[in-house]
Amino acid sequence: MPHAASPQVAAAVAEAHRREWAFVLAATVAVSGDIDTAEEAVQDAYASALSSWDRTGIPSNVGAWLTVAARRKALDMRRRAATARRSLPKLVERDPGSGDADPESHDIPDDRLRLIFTCCHPALALEAQVALTLRLLCGLSTSEVASAFLVPEATMAARITRAKKKIAAANIPYRVPDASGLHERVDGVLAVVYLVYTTGHTAPSGADLMRRDLAERGVELARMLRVLLPRDPDVAGLLALVLLTEARTGARLDGHQDLILLEDQDRSKWDRDAIGEGVALLPESLAAAPPGRFALMAAIAAVHDESPSWSATDWHEILGLYNLLMQRWPSPVVRLNRGIALGFAVGYAEGLADLDALGIEPQLARYPYLAAARGDFLVRLGRLEEARVAFGEALILTDNQAERRFLQSRLDGKPG
Repeated sequence: MPHAASPQVAAAVAEAHRREWAFVLAATVAVSGDIDTAEEAVQDAYASALSSWDRTGIPSNVGAWLTVAARRKALDMRRRAATARRSLPKLVERDPGSGDADPESHDIPDDRLRLIFTCCHPALALEAQVALTLRLLCGLSTSEVASAFLVPEATMAARITRAKKKIAAANIPYRVPDASGLHERVDGVLAVVYLVYTTGHTAPSGADLMRRDLAERGVELARMLRVLLPRDPDVAGLLALVLLTEARTGARLDGHQDLILLEDQDRSKWDRDAIGEGVALLPESLAAAPPGRFALMAAIAAVHDESPSWSATDWHEILGLYNLLMQRWPSPVVRLNRGIALGFAVGYAEGLADLDALGIEPQLARYPYLAAARGDFLVRLGRLEEARVAFGEALILTDNQAERRFLQSRLDGKPG
């Protein structure tokens, strides 16, 4: 019977999975020549850590330990499958003289960027690019990726498997594109990074409202892209958006780790340095003609962040920005957010009517925020029994425990 790891070791391995997965997998793909081989080797390394660290102690640099273990496992798998290796598609194209990265150094953004650009190759559908990168770069489970995409888990599992097979079959190289091909690949990478951030900003499931590791990784990746593409207005817009959103993090939870809505947040807890940095990026990000979706979303976030209070928020400006965003990116979620802005700019009844019209959208059928937004407008209109039904629907659709507690409080008649 396998020896169970001590609680301390189990916690350390779980933390290493959250913090180090991307570093370890990206480094292992570089020596394995194959994504599935690398994933198997990394998973084996994490499993080995559970037993090894009980005997030897938790290493001071868990990332380096896991990287070395995973690379050794990958190389061993290749040695034991020499015949298969001869027919293996060449995923890795190392730069001449690049050598192997020091496994103890995490200050090498290109390994992770190579993995992102591989997963975001135009041979893959955009939805597959984002899903595969979330799975590989961030180590999210298939169910978590499915929740982020609002699709069933089985659908997402098939999507990820198809994407991996296409990478192998198409000989997609493991590298950052050269200058001539870089800009056409940026849209997919921006979508990846933003979804990494938003998945961390509000976790699809679990006990905590946020997954700080993913949110921090999203900010880090946005900064990396800014260094790589310093004159790209869309990259500037993405970085502005994540900074302006991240600035409110310190006010999102109370002392009991319960959710506080934007309307009720203590704005003195917002990070003014992050707001200043994000706002400073807006002129550059909005300079494109027409402005990109991330730039417009950042402009909306800036209106909120620069408002001294909820009551002083310029909802007409926000509604106008959402109208532009609808032209640029007419997604059901944007329509939902525009409906909320309409309610605060024009009237709750008008906003509710707009949200009611979204009930036929298949992508929003299991989206809890639509039901929650309807419930909020119904409360403001004094239609409390209808609001309870809406909040009950949102509760059924919500897996995040902090959000569930908040929705239960609304069902119990407590102020939101």
